[in-house]
Amino acid sequence: MKEHYQHLYEILSQVDGYIYPNEIEMNWGLMIVLYPYITGLVAGAFILASLERVFNVKVLRPTYHLALLTALSFLFVATLPLVSHLTQPLHAYRILITPNPTSAMAIFGFVYLWYLMVVLLLEIWFDYRRDFVLWSKDSKGFKKFFYKTITLGINDTDEKSVKIDDKLGYIITLIGIPSAFLLHGYVGFIFGSIKANPWWSTVLMPVIFLFSAMVSGIALVMVIYMIVNWVRRQAIDMVCLDTIAKYLFYILIIAFALESLDQIHRFYEAEESFDIIKILVNGKLNLTLLGFQITIGTIIPLAVLGLFQVYQPSEKLRKIAYFIVGLFVLFGIFFMRWNVVMGGQMFSKSFSGFTTYKINIFGMEGTLMATAWLVLPILILMFLLWLMPPWKKSTEYLH
Repeated sequence: MKEHYQHLYEILSQVDGYIYPNEIEMNWGLMIVLYPYITGLVAGAFILASLERVFNVKVLRPTYHLALLTALSFLFVATLPLVSHLTQPLHAYRILITPNPTSAMAIFGFVYLWYLMVVLLLEIWFDYRRDFVLWSKDSKGFKKFFYKTITLGINDTDEKSVKIDDKLGYIITLIGIPSAFLLHGYVGFIFGSIKANPWWSTVLMPVIFLFSAMVSGIALVMVIYMIVNWVRRQAIDMVCLDTIAKYLFYILIIAFALESLDQIHRFYEAEESFDIIKILVNGKLNLTLLGFQITIGTIIPLAVLGLFQVYQPSEKLRKIAYFIVGLFVLFGIFFMRWNVVMGGQMFSKSFSGFTTYKINIFGMEGTLMATAWLVLPILILMFLLWLMPPWKKSTEYLH
């Protein structure tokens, strides 16, 4: 009985004002923040790779394969935060055997499989097939077995076969661009379609999620590119790095403009929920929204990258600035997801009170588990870079 009252006291201590009993404890926690964050990194990294492949931005060539491998690494882990969140994750197979075309969550299962099995894996296979054949002749042990197996018996290395690989890879990339939009845009669609929640219910939500995903993915590849070159003690292609920063700057402007437009519309419309949202922004979300997301994650990167468009300091200073800006952007986009997911659950549907999310260290929804899901794709990427190093690819017959 004592434990029951203690638990009740802890729950009620989270409440400010008046809320419904079923709103005291949040249904969506840290894992639901992490889930759209990781899928956004996947979509953004792939979009950066497509700039070189489809839009012929050849200066981005040094990051093309790195961006693809980064997208693949994070895509492998994208659904695992949901596994941590669900009480019965083993029932997920029912999405495949009893498909429901009217369910956004069910449709994601098919979009995820399509993007993983058809788009990313096929594009990487066409890009690396000739190298797998060549590497299998000089490798031993696990690598030799992997290279010989992954070629699927197609061992042609002549110019004609490479051109066919390149053409098919180009087609896959064309298909992959709308697939990347669909992969992450649906997350914003789910939030934006919840009419009963004024914090989420906006037609701009899918678009905001898409552009913020592009921003985060580009920033991630920029940071990883710099780290990989530093570890390998190789010179960074500054023309490539400056170009990535330029695209990051432009897309960050669009993302910030869309979010600002959404907030301006809320202020102008001033519906009945306006007062509670205003209190939420100035109160419980003050630090994470105004401090982390807007100031650190948006204003500072925009100021630095904007300055570099008109004045370029030394390469050393630009490298340091780009690295810090990339981390700031990743930090800010994470809290953008936090503010969306958590902010929409903190105020009561009665518009008369607030609850609080308590962060745990341990457990399936704890910070340790979240850290594990963020570290795991980095480990996968390290393995893929060891197995399929872009810097060892043959430069002959490159598109």
